[in-house]
Amino acid sequence: MDKEIISAGWAGESELSFEAAMERLEIIVGRLENGDVPLEQAIELFQQGMKLSHLCGKKLEQVERKIEILVEENGSLAKKPFAAGADEG
Repeated sequence: MDKEIISAGWAGESELSFEAAMERLEIIVGRLENGDVPLEQAIELFQQGMKLSHLCGKKLEQVERKIEILVEENGSLAKKPFAAGADEG
């Protein structure tokens, strides 16, 4: 079944949800960590994993751009864009 999940739907990879891409990535990592796949298949799995990792990164960046935080300025609330990695202290 893992093989079906990994190979199914690669043509529409960019349409995967973040969760579906992460699930596929976890399966690939598990198979590679087991070390019981032939070299050619391991290379293919690695390439698919890199594509999924890139896809997940892009989806996270899109979400970060959409997030706004509310901050209090001079007694009123104001919307500010989310700044990833900003100091919270």
